[in-house]
Amino acid sequence: MMWGYGNGMWWMWVWVPLMLIGIALLVLLTVRMFGGGYRGGFGPGGPHDGSGPPPMGRSRARQILDERFAKGELTAEQYREQLRVLGEGP
Repeated sequence: MMWGYGNGMWWMWVWVPLMLIGIALLVLLTVRMFGGGYRGGFGPGGPHDGSGPPPMGRSRARQILDERFAKGELTAEQYREQLRVLGEGP
């Protein structure tokens, strides 16, 4: 006597992997939602608000230097000298 577990169990080979994939996706989405997730570089402060890595091609030191120059804390000559020291200037 088979008790209904004979040839009709093929659907388990499809159902169980789909359930596992669904659970993994839910865990991934939950971690991304509550862990900050990926914002693509755009947030409340504009394209780059300083909370993540610097934009492509710019080091953190260069970003700080650019911010100080934009605030007027450095003259153009000081800015160029610092760029030269960093190895990122002309």
